Amino acid sequence: MSSTEKAPLPQNIIVHQQSKVLELAYENKTYQLPFEFLRVWSPSAEVRGHGVGQETLQTGKRDVLINNIEQVGHYAIKPVFSDGHDSGIFSWDYLYEMCTNQEEMWQDYLDRMEQAGASRDIPMVKDEPRSCGH
Repeated sequence: MSSTEKAPLPQNIIVHQQSKVLELAYENKTYQLPFEFLRVWSPSAEVRGHGVGQETLQTGKRDVLINNIEQVGHYAIKPVFSDGHDSGIFSWDYLYEMCTNQEEMWQDYLDRMEQAGASRDIPMVKDEPRSCGH
């Protein structure tokens, strides 16, 4: 998808609590994004920071749930996760990017977890509290 193309809008969005996936149905294909995947790739400042190298590796998120999803205008959704995270606004473009690049993004996350010696089950202890200034 080029920078000038707009992602298609999902025709249906279903939260599957038991299997912990968000299902996005488009005209020709349906995707299932695990809650953990959405949480660790949240577009929030808490996760991404404010620039390259400021990202915070999200650990211990294997069992995270989505408690609620709020619509943001006509361009995005904002999931409210069971760990209290609720500041990620997922635009339609970003969700579609996640759908079409899920395998590569997930492998990147797993590689970073391995390099950090971190666990999908146990949250890392932070050295000091960090604030994004908001």
